[in-house]
Amino acid sequence: MVAQAEVRTVVESVDAVVHHIDAARDAIWESPPQEVLSLGAGNVPRGTGAKNNYLSTLIFAENELRTLTDEILWFGWVTATRQPDLDLRTLVAYMDEIAQYKANMFDYVGLPEGCEVLKEYVGGIRIATTMEEFARLTESAMTYFNRLHGWVDIVFPWGLVNGFHRVNPLQKIADAHRAGQA
Repeated sequence: MVAQAEVRTVVESVDAVVHHIDAARDAIWESPPQEVLSLGAGNVPRGTGAKNNYLSTLIFAENELRTLTDEILWFGWVTATRQPDLDLRTLVAYMDEIAQYKANMFDYVGLPEGCEVLKEYVGGIRIATTMEEFARLTESAMTYFNRLHGWVDIVFPWGLVNGFHRVNPLQKIADAHRAGQA
């Protein structure tokens, strides 16, 4: 389990955090950040990896980014934009806890810059006073982490999965059905 560290980034305003996260996203838009290139080459700052390999680290990085973008940040953004009358403090408390956990995992799996961006997001939502501010922060973080996830997805050695083909489950059902009719 990754130890929870407190948010280290001091934030000035919601606008400043959105601006910083958007700038970080723009910086990685056309070419991958060094942390992703390093991770793809097996250079993991913490030495994370089962049995002295980094494939498990890549699997965790890909999974943690996917669940952050496709589930957690999406949930926060949709909640804030579709139900702006809900309690902001409760939503912030939920997102604070889960985002800090994810940030620490990013550090653990070789994405320390992603960790810092997510912790800055947490600092921003802590000072948000409206659902609209929360939604802007969350949308900004979601676009940054979607891009980061895209780069990790590109360096992931997907060709390895060719050694793990399974029988098509629909074909198994069809074959069993045909065998029962014979």
